[in-house]
Amino acid sequence: MTDRYAVAGNPVEHSRSPAIHQQFAQQTGQAVDYGRLLCPLDGFKAALQAFVDSGARGCNITVPFKFEAFEMATRRTPRAELAQAANTLRFDPPAEGGGWLADNTDGVGLVRDITVNAGVALSGQRVLLLGAGGASAGALGPLIEARPFEIVLANRSFDKAQSLVNRHADWAAEHGVRLTARALDNAGQAYDVFINGTAASLSGGGVPVGPGVLRPGTLALDMMYGPAAQPFLQWARDHHAVARDGLGMLVEQAAESFALWRGIRPDTAPVLAALRAQVPL
Repeated sequence: MTDRYAVAGNPVEHSRSPAIHQQFAQQTGQAVDYGRLLCPLDGFKAALQAFVDSGARGCNITVPFKFEAFEMATRRTPRAELAQAANTLRFDPPAEGGGWLADNTDGVGLVRDITVNAGVALSGQRVLLLGAGGASAGALGPLIEARPFEIVLANRSFDKAQSLVNRHADWAAEHGVRLTARALDNAGQAYDVFINGTAASLSGGGVPVGPGVLRPGTLALDMMYGPAAQPFLQWARDHHAVARDGLGMLVEQAAESFALWRGIRPDTAPVLAALRAQVPL
């Protein structure tokens, strides 16, 4: 019996998640059918409920529904609770004492891609995280766990950034990390790692901060990938930074989701290598 999963969002036609999970299923011998679920911007809940009613076992959530997905779940993992956003749902039968379980694998996927795939240490570094939406909310907790010296969260709405910082203040203090919020026009300078967690690349809005946030050798990572990320990557290279897209993060967070659903964590290295041949940096 094949179990159904999907990536739910708007847009989703660009998503590589089906190809990733197909490779995971083949690698692990799991009977998985993974597709795309395009949800109306004003009809996410109805579309997701219809997917569940069709017998689906789980889904990944992408922009712009990660906050709504969190609210719809009856149970949440600690990292989803910290983020107040979910990129992964598991539809456990209520009769078995379950119900919808929300998780957030974005941050652990991002950290693994930076530290393992890119080989860049985060400990003791200065990190700029751009954006205070669902992607950044999921990334912040695991970034703090990696114990950089400082994380600056910059966002167009300072109040939204400050709210996210306030929610993570105790977590940052526990890990000895300096955590502050800033407005985009006062994002700071010369970071060791710069992560763009906004949807600016997807919307073609360009890089929302100036090149002063970089120094030669800064790792500049856009959570987007493919054609949408190319302007950011070129901007980073033009200013002597090390450019990286979000493809590795996508594969690593997908592996965490797959493990939550199937109880086995696939090997990400061959999957990322195969995708990288199709989507070069």
